[in-house]
Amino acid sequence: MENFYADSSTQVTPPPIRVPKRLRDGLRLLLQSVYPDHDSETLLEQTITAFWPGEEQPRRRGRAPGNTLWNERDSYVITYGNSFTNGEHKPLDLLSDFLETRLKGVVTGVHILPYFPYTSDDGFAVTDYYAVDSGLGAWEDIGRIAENFRLMSDLVINHCSSQSGFFTNYLLGHPPHDRFFFEAAPDADLSMVVRPRAHPLLREVETANGIRHVWCTFSHDQVDFDFSNPEVLFEFLRILRFHIAKGVRTVRLDAIAFLWKEPGTPSIHMRQTHEIVRLIRLLADYTTEPVVLLTETNVPNTENLSYFGNRNEAHMIYNFSLPPLLLHGLLTGTSKHLNAWQMSMPPAQLGCAYFNFTASHDGIGMRPAEGLLSEDDIARVLDTVQGFGGRLSMRQMPDGSTRTYELNVALFDALKGTVEGEDEWNIERFLCSQIIAMGLEGIPGFYIHSLLGTHNDQEGVEKSGHNRAINRHRWHYPDLLDHLDDGQSSHAIVFEAMTRILRIRTAQPTFHPNATQFTLQLGDQLFGFWRQSLDRSKSLFAIHNLTNTEVSIPAMSLNLIGGESWSDLLSGEDIRERGGEILFAPYQCRWITN
Repeated sequence: MENFYADSSTQVTPPPIRVPKRLRDGLRLLLQSVYPDHDSETLLEQTITAFWPGEEQPRRRGRAPGNTLWNERDSYVITYGNSFTNGEHKPLDLLSDFLETRLKGVVTGVHILPYFPYTSDDGFAVTDYYAVDSGLGAWEDIGRIAENFRLMSDLVINHCSSQSGFFTNYLLGHPPHDRFFFEAAPDADLSMVVRPRAHPLLREVETANGIRHVWCTFSHDQVDFDFSNPEVLFEFLRILRFHIAKGVRTVRLDAIAFLWKEPGTPSIHMRQTHEIVRLIRLLADYTTEPVVLLTETNVPNTENLSYFGNRNEAHMIYNFSLPPLLLHGLLTGTSKHLNAWQMSMPPAQLGCAYFNFTASHDGIGMRPAEGLLSEDDIARVLDTVQGFGGRLSMRQMPDGSTRTYELNVALFDALKGTVEGEDEWNIERFLCSQIIAMGLEGIPGFYIHSLLGTHNDQEGVEKSGHNRAINRHRWHYPDLLDHLDDGQSSHAIVFEAMTRILRIRTAQPTFHPNATQFTLQLGDQLFGFWRQSLDRSKSLFAIHNLTNTEVSIPAMSLNLIGGESWSDLLSGEDIRERGGEILFAPYQCRWITN
């Protein structure tokens, strides 16, 4: 692993770290709560030196929660480092070229999924957190992208590869890594543990200290860390600081909900997990660089919301319920469940924001639909999308049965029809899904294969044996450019429409991530909401037809203020010139604003 510290022959003694009292007191309280059996003063000093090992000092004052870390211009593209290849150039060079030539001025951020050396799960079984996978490029390639786009990076904090240096040292009994991984007895009470997978939770391994059984939440190649050992926390604070020094400004805390384990408990959303998130947030608030934390918790809605804390945990949380609800709404032609969910969603607290997405490298999680869709509604979605080529991934329940955990599919293909079957509205239906995500309160993130309208990669599934490969296609870069330059291809039509609408979005203060939002009641065929800019000078009605038929509403139902000009930003139409009715073609979306 690369050493974060200078060579000992040239290293100079850094100046003493000046730690503000509020930071010191906050860290001490959190450390006392997480590690009550350890000396809190010693832990405090170790925390500070782990996160500030060099000459950099904490800010004199922490950032107060506010809405200045983002604005209406912000959006992210989500991609693997090797989504584009050509057999000649480094994949990160090709990604940089695509970002610079096709997305400059369209998106402000890029989430590069794990770009570290790994052994499985397309990057999420990390072997070295301090290195870039040589098959992708090097740190200078990451840095070049970070100079022009806000870089989001994964902190794969729950587990690492079973072939990592950490785990090798654990097997050999070498300190400090000999206590880095969570062990449980085979006869421990694990009946309450919430599982995201169906494989056995424990893996038997032979170590220098005898046979042990290590906890593996996601796969037997991904071994879970033991955060009850504070040395594990200190190591990840060093890793985090190293990544920040390399240009990372948004940190995705991967699988954070599973961080703290205790047999006899569900071992998800534990009190200590939330307090470790608070500790990382507190440190982030005192960094010179503005660092934003995003928690990845693919769980039911109320559980997900808990990671905002009291404005003291994640800056952003994934809006995990949006993808399954949006998919259901467009497949069935009803906004009933979307409306009910949206009306129940609290506005993000000051200093917090939702991260709105419709598809990801993993798939469409079904747990976030629990309590929002009935079992029959979920079954209709699963059956329909399977008919369009989708796959199902399962998780194990406490009683030993299995249940669908996520739907694996390319979103473009998931929307090629409705519950009635395929039809001619694939592109319109798909774009409707993306425009909804652009308009909702929060910051939108677009998976690269949604931007490109990529189809299911069935060949990738067959080659890898993993369902998730269906939405992890690797484009031959010259072929992709040919498609995008061919105005008649579905890929070009989708990409040009997405980038055009995103450019419109960036100029609208009504789309500030924290601008006011109210859900409109326009009947089950339409899904609509009203947004108002933070200074209240602008307002916008975002209305979307979820059906494959024409729908009209009385213009007076929107209560448009008299004497002002109201136009549809997406079509360019003057709404008042249309008379008493506003017509929506199948899957048409309108942004009506003054």
